[in-house]
Amino acid sequence: MTDGQPPGGEKNGSVKLKIPDDEVTFTGLSKEELMRVAGTPGWVRTRWVLLILFWLGWVGMLAGAIVIIVQAPRCKPIPEMHWWNEGPLYQVPDLEAFSDGLKGAEAKLDVINQLKVKGLVLGPLHTVQSDNPATLELTTINPSQGKETELIAVMEKAHKKGMSIVLDLTPNYNGTSPWFIGGNTGNLMEKVVAAAEHWMGLGVDGIKFSDFTDAANTPQWTMLQAVVQGNNTEGTKKGVLMGVATGVSPAEVSRLVNTTGVDLVLSDLLSSNNGGVERINALDTLHSQQRSLGWGLGAARLEQLSKLATTPSLIRLYQLLLFTMPGTPMFTYGDEIGLHTQQGEKNPKMVWDIEKEPAEGEAVDTAAEVTRKEHVAVMKWFRSLSDLRGKERSLLHGDYYPLYSSASSLSFLRLWDQSERFITAVNWGEAPETLKLSLAPTEGVELPTTAVVKLTAGLNSTIEFTEDSTVELDNLTLGPGQAVLLHFPYTG
Repeated sequence: MTDGQPPGGEKNGSVKLKIPDDEVTFTGLSKEELMRVAGTPGWVRTRWVLLILFWLGWVGMLAGAIVIIVQAPRCKPIPEMHWWNEGPLYQVPDLEAFSDGLKGAEAKLDVINQLKVKGLVLGPLHTVQSDNPATLELTTINPSQGKETELIAVMEKAHKKGMSIVLDLTPNYNGTSPWFIGGNTGNLMEKVVAAAEHWMGLGVDGIKFSDFTDAANTPQWTMLQAVVQGNNTEGTKKGVLMGVATGVSPAEVSRLVNTTGVDLVLSDLLSSNNGGVERINALDTLHSQQRSLGWGLGAARLEQLSKLATTPSLIRLYQLLLFTMPGTPMFTYGDEIGLHTQQGEKNPKMVWDIEKEPAEGEAVDTAAEVTRKEHVAVMKWFRSLSDLRGKERSLLHGDYYPLYSSASSLSFLRLWDQSERFITAVNWGEAPETLKLSLAPTEGVELPTTAVVKLTAGLNSTIEFTEDSTVELDNLTLGPGQAVLLHFPYTG
């Protein structure tokens, strides 16, 4: 280090900067200068060019938007849908076997709600002795089923969960004829109308009858319609009038839909027509009326699905068929787990808590554990189908096209507008079968050469389908009791 100042007189750490005395700054053009420049021919031409380009671009974008709108495919309007069209219906003819009465049913609504059920059909609950019209009390609940206050509690909880309640008012439900043999149906209908008014006033969402054709021919039928359907105004929930038709042809079912004024006709065509050809013919006749049709296997006779679908494979197969057919699927309690009726039982006892596994170290009945696991598997299958139907428009209200039918198998196509398409193929026979799927010439609808597996059911089958795998549609082979749901995208 050195002492003293550096040369030039600067101090250590300082830098001298020479700042000019007169710094020139640009202040822009004055108004007069700007006006002189803006008026020159070059700038005038530039402004006109930019203005023309702006409007040409704007008009071009407008024209392009119009072309896109005009050429885009039109969305098909959604058909009128009521609550009974939006999911499965679940009937409980014997509340004592189902849940030890109405009080127990209230506690089971949480479990039923997981099935995406839209409506519960309860009863008949009223008191009557078989074939004895003098004992008929349509507004009095049989004590073995519960009390009126308990029914109200069930309705209130169900409504909070988005489920509706339908009451079965079939007068002589335990007798030889639902409407009493040789009785005066007209006089009986007066009691039915009064009872319907009573229950609808308490909050019931609909009324159901078995073999309703005789009642529909009485003068009082229009009075019943007014009671059940009379509050159908915009913004209010419509009450459903439901009738069961057994042992009649598809043409007769269609006539009943068109002439009786019922909102939903439940037939037994699926169980009485055991051949695939007959079932396809029934669907061909009735599919256009799907929002007025209910389908079940045993449901029309208040029986479990397992009475006709006697194996686990067939139970899954018919559940798939019911959830993908055009119309409202209807089940009897226990169908969601494949509940079987034991010998000597009129109505089987419902099995609950099936998902609860045995505690560690607990003695286990091997046969009972196998049955429990099968119940769990069937219930998961049921839930997946119910969830899928509620999400997919093609399955919910889509159009129907037959693809194949034989004595023991059938296949059909469901599609809606620009939504995903679905193909159902089932073989309930005892031998493998090859289904040659083909679609009759239809404007705007084509069948692809391949489709992707969405769901498959068929236990112990030598023919396996893997979900999300691709299969050829012109040579689809199904094993005994096997079912498959295929899908493919819309291509505009």
